[in-house]
Amino acid sequence: MKHIFSLLPIAVLAIHSFAYGQSMSMVQPDVSINLHPTMRYELTVKVDGAPGSFDRIEGMADYRVKNEDCVALTPVTGATVPPERRVPLKLVRSEHNLYTFEFFADLLQDKNYFDKGVCHWAIVAVSANLWNKSVDFSAPLFHDDLFRGRSVTRYYSNRSYATTQLDRVDVGEANRAQYQDEADATFSITLDARQTPQ
Repeated sequence: MKHIFSLLPIAVLAIHSFAYGQSMSMVQPDVSINLHPTMRYELTVKVDGAPGSFDRIEGMADYRVKNEDCVALTPVTGATVPPERRVPLKLVRSEHNLYTFEFFADLLQDKNYFDKGVCHWAIVAVSANLWNKSVDFSAPLFHDDLFRGRSVTRYYSNRSYATTQLDRVDVGEANRAQYQDEADATFSITLDARQTPQ
């Protein structure tokens, strides 16, 4: 159980301090942590051919309530806005150009948060964010690829790595050929997630 409890302080801090993509007029639920998660995964992030090092490397998991009928309507618009949470992942191993994070797909507790029935949480994506000064090279692994055991690779321009004057997020390209004449001057980030025993 050491993996669960090592992740809990980070998760508790994240879900109580960060709720993104939601209307501020809606009453925010006090989201609970699942104290007995069973779906433990390891996310491996492999960097290939980067022209230099990175200042920091972070992993994130995005969760969302999947059954909207359990969510209260917003007071002003009357719209249904399913709660979403972003939780930082715990780095468990770091080698040369290879990083491993752990996360639980069932980290958040299914619960009756709005007195309209049980809300069921689902993981939307996990992502790696590699920073070179003010530039965030971001690579996501979405729900379907995650649960089907498919790795995803994204490609980034070396020129983008060297251009750090402005704050920005670079999501790269799924196909190296998109860079045309610069295709040889690129690096890649590959994400692969596998369920592991606790």
